[in-house]
Amino acid sequence: MLSPSTTPARTSYGHHNTTQDPSQHAGFGNHARDVLNPEQLKEIDDAFSMFDVNQDDLLDFHECRVAMRALGFDVPKSEILKLMRDAQPGASTGGGVTKGSGGGGSPAPLIRRELFTRVMSEKMLKRDPMEEIRRAFVLFAGGEDQKIDLDKLARVASELNESIDPSELQAMIEEFDLDDDGEISLDEFIAIMRED
Repeated sequence: MLSPSTTPARTSYGHHNTTQDPSQHAGFGNHARDVLNPEQLKEIDDAFSMFDVNQDDLLDFHECRVAMRALGFDVPKSEILKLMRDAQPGASTGGGVTKGSGGGGSPAPLIRRELFTRVMSEKMLKRDPMEEIRRAFVLFAGGEDQKIDLDKLARVASELNESIDPSELQAMIEEFDLDDDGEISLDEFIAIMRED
């Protein structure tokens, strides 16, 4: 069955192993809610790998911004630039390097995989669960005012390389379609996601 927490933007593109202990990341406590699960860490690593075009374990500003967007974060340009400046050699955070501009200008800041993982982990831990549910719904349905029908569910299954028979997809919709209109609304989706 499709996991509503899995979205097309979260498919696996990377080549790196992310089985390291999440507690090794700076700033993480010992409580379960203070660490990401292995799937979430893999999601971050996959986004980094996907946009690390030259595979040097470094992202420039544009690569970093697109990777953050792929993870569902529309981070302001000023925040990304500050992060990258603070990560440069000599800054207290570490995790950054510079690439010479070649034209005599200032070097372009880059961010290392480890710092990107730490920053994105912190952002993920601060996410509002209800906002996450709404974001997932929008990815499935195409907008908050839309509904998830059989075609949209089949599209998502295909994007996730899931081979699910159309009759099974229809059964999923029927199981959670509380108003019997043949589609899943935002309210019905929220009810599905909040079930324990």
